[in-house]
Amino acid sequence: MVTSKGIAGVPRASLVVIMATLTYFGLPETWIALVLGVDHLLDMGRSATNVVGNSVAAAVVAKWEGELDEPEGDEART
Repeated sequence: MVTSKGIAGVPRASLVVIMATLTYFGLPETWIALVLGVDHLLDMGRSATNVVGNSVAAAVVAKWEGELDEPEGDEART
């Protein structure tokens, strides 16, 4: 958990964390080659999740603070 904080917003930062984790568990650093093939797709998923989470959090805080405009007219009631 500690090593994963903050890496979603930085492209390819997960490779640094994976290298540190491999070293911590005594695995050879050459195993990073196994991850390189799929990390690009996983990186896009982490970034998308980060963006969606930040957007939802911003909308929730704006609603709580009364800064979010309410829809007007008949379109809002249908």
